[in-house]
Amino acid sequence: MCFSATADLVGGLAVGGIGVDVIRHVGGRRHLIAIAALPLMFGVHEIVEAFVWWGLEGHVPASLGHVATWIYLLFAFVVLPVYVPLAVLLLEPAGRRSAGMAAMAALGGLVSALLLAAMIRGPVTATLGDHHVVYTTDLHAGTWIVSGYVLATCGALLFSSQRRIALYGAVNLVAVAALARLTVDGFASLWCMWAAVTAAAIAFHMRLDRPRLQWVGARPSVDKSMR
Repeated sequence: MCFSATADLVGGLAVGGIGVDVIRHVGGRRHLIAIAALPLMFGVHEIVEAFVWWGLEGHVPASLGHVATWIYLLFAFVVLPVYVPLAVLLLEPAGRRSAGMAAMAALGGLVSALLLAAMIRGPVTATLGDHHVVYTTDLHAGTWIVSGYVLATCGALLFSSQRRIALYGAVNLVAVAALARLTVDGFASLWCMWAAVTAAAIAFHMRLDRPRLQWVGARPSVDKSMR
């Protein structure tokens, strides 16, 4: 997250608190658990980056900061590109839209594999930038991989038949494109900050649509009044 370790810590606790509240309102709707967990996951993710900051600033051992860097990037680079489209796919009835989401999940899997390979090749480094942490890996064809990352994480949301989720995806797509244009070296940090903050939208969606999500067989059915 931008600004400082303190901003990461406070932001992470706030978003994590929202995440706990969201999970509490899932009830018996098991198909919502994956997407409901996102705010809590983002909150923990931001707290992890606080340790990256502290390691770079010498407030904690450098080895701890290095471990935090790996945890932060594994979540951002390897988990999210697959997790987000799959979480949204669980909300969608079978059909063309769900097929599009499945394609985004497959793309996310490819992106995750390429990013994980880059991390394993090394080196994986984190340095202090201008109000953000700069993460670097041995990444080839970076522009294409970043484009695939954005498409996988935001594209699945755009396929959703639920208007609020599709709108959330559109807003994220514009925001991520703007962040990538503003700063290349700070993209990983700033994108995850934005995602953590906007995860609060998931909480509102869960509350507003609680009575309208029903099961049909093994997949959820969406009331047309949500569209």
